[in-house]
Amino acid sequence: MGTPGGAGESGTVGSGAAGSGSAGSGSAGWGDGTRVVHSAAVAPGEPFLAGPVLAAPYRLGGDDTYGRAHNPTWRALETALGGLDGGECVLFPSGMAAISALLRTVLAPGDVLVVPSDGYYLTRALAAELRVEVREVPTAGPYPSFDGVRLVLLESPSNPGLDVCDIAALTEAAHACGALVAVDNTTATPLGQRPLELGADVVVASDTKAVAGHSDVLLGHVTAADPALAERIRAARTTGGAIPGPFETWLAHRGLGTLDLRLERQAANAAALHAALSGHPAVTGLRWPGAAGDPAHEVAARQMRRFGGVLVFVLADEAAVARFLERSELVAASTSFGGLHTTADRRAQWGDPVPEGLIRLSAGCESTEDLVADVLNALG
Repeated sequence: MGTPGGAGESGTVGSGAAGSGSAGSGSAGWGDGTRVVHSAAVAPGEPFLAGPVLAAPYRLGGDDTYGRAHNPTWRALETALGGLDGGECVLFPSGMAAISALLRTVLAPGDVLVVPSDGYYLTRALAAELRVEVREVPTAGPYPSFDGVRLVLLESPSNPGLDVCDIAALTEAAHACGALVAVDNTTATPLGQRPLELGADVVVASDTKAVAGHSDVLLGHVTAADPALAERIRAARTTGGAIPGPFETWLAHRGLGTLDLRLERQAANAAALHAALSGHPAVTGLRWPGAAGDPAHEVAARQMRRFGGVLVFVLADEAAVARFLERSELVAASTSFGGLHTTADRRAQWGDPVPEGLIRLSAGCESTEDLVADVLNALG
């Protein structure tokens, strides 16, 4: 594995290689920075990123008919994300809308669904409302047989625990039993991990986080390796009406252009914070897959192209977290991650089965020295 900052311009660190389908005929050999900056095709005399198309009906006679089914702003970002993921992308107004559309499209009453018991809690809540059999398995396993399973939904690294599973091995086992495999790739991002190249059938993600990257957009997407499955999901979006706003889509595409740069700084900050917090008397349960000593590092280094900016640690209790946040000048309490600002979220307050003092810290893009000094000072 490369340095904790990740692949950078080479785009070849780890097992992942550059995917296909993004703008430009030379894109297959481009590095990550080039791919995201040039993720929209630009014609002479046109802006580098065309403004959002806000139409509801279109004048008939062309490819677009009605705003619930068609929008050029969607297609531009779907082409970009599909190229990064290596499949065909369908946008949704949030990550949960994307997951909901996937589950409702793939699953029928009585089907068996495997979900992570330590992943995003709302995914489990949604699964419990469906007329399917739900089997919960920790991200790190052990996994039982996938006999009779229709869909295996993985999340790696998991949120909030940052455990990792072997996507390629689990996909092989699931496919042998006739199951589909989807991977929630929100924490890793399409630059950090490419599950479709590891054999998965579907990628789902909340682009609210690092892809848009500026804490001002709700968005999500599903990317399928099989175009026919992508078309079924797109048809479900049209019928169900869970469509993204064109302006939000445009904002996310604008944010995508700096994803490589932001991830590099965030990962560097996460690495520095991990080093500073290791052995700190106030901190236990420190996790970051990029650290050589982390339990997830071996598998993460094998399948991830770069490590992210999210780390997890535990303080004594809820009061200790409150004191930490009160003393910090740079870390804000917030329940999202992947933005420019460093944020901390005490996950137990949302019902996650974790210690009361567990913090999911999302390293932002502040200067590394300032951030480390601030966090250490806040810990007292």
